[in-house]
Amino acid sequence: GYNTADGSGIEWLARERLERGCAAKCPNLGYHLAGTKKVQQELARRGAVEQFFQGDEEAGVAAQIRTAFAGLYSLGADANEEDMEAVKDVLFNDAQGQYVLKPQREGGGYNYYGENLANKLKENCTITVDDDGNNNDVTLSPDLSEFILMERLFPPQQRAILLRNGQVEGTGMSISELGCFGAIVSSGDGEVVHNEYAGFLLRTKFSGVDEGGVASGFATLSSPYLC
Repeated sequence: GYNTADGSGIEWLARERLERGCAAKCPNLGYHLAGTKKVQQELARRGAVEQFFQGDEEAGVAAQIRTAFAGLYSLGADANEEDMEAVKDVLFNDAQGQYVLKPQREGGGYNYYGENLANKLKENCTITVDDDGNNNDVTLSPDLSEFILMERLFPPQQRAILLRNGQVEGTGMSISELGCFGAIVSSGDGEVVHNEYAGFLLRTKFSGVDEGGVASGFATLSSPYLC
């Protein structure tokens, strides 16, 4: 499950017993959590990646990795000044088109974009105005802690014909997202015995569609064409 409401106490007790046992887990709890938006946001904080590349020969590796990161901002109790600046950017600078609000879910259909994003933040923020009428401070509602605010990506567009179940769904300008899979096996004490690339998934959708996800009907499976 994605949160504690996705199962009863019996299911969570079963998960705890599995984690405590010697059976191979796919995934174990650590790798399950690593796929959540919140953990991804924490790994994007300054210093998180750098702790894995501390030698002199690796000094520039973390910086290179960081160039591939989008901005990821906490909306919980741990929100820092950088996180709040992104929130204020949406609330006061009409920058909602530059961000997307994401919960701890996958598959598409749960995100907030544009005006819906701005309204969601306004409904869950307390804005303090100073004596001069300027927006001075923003307090986040605890209800926002299940979300992260993410810099929106704008990939290049290309004309495509999209197929679903062997039928033409339409033609027009589209955008794609390439995801790469990895396979990792480790022992109970953390020793990695296998860590290899394991294929890819390319999803394509029409450029005017905000949401993604193949199973939810927003995108289709695609194949890369390299030229």
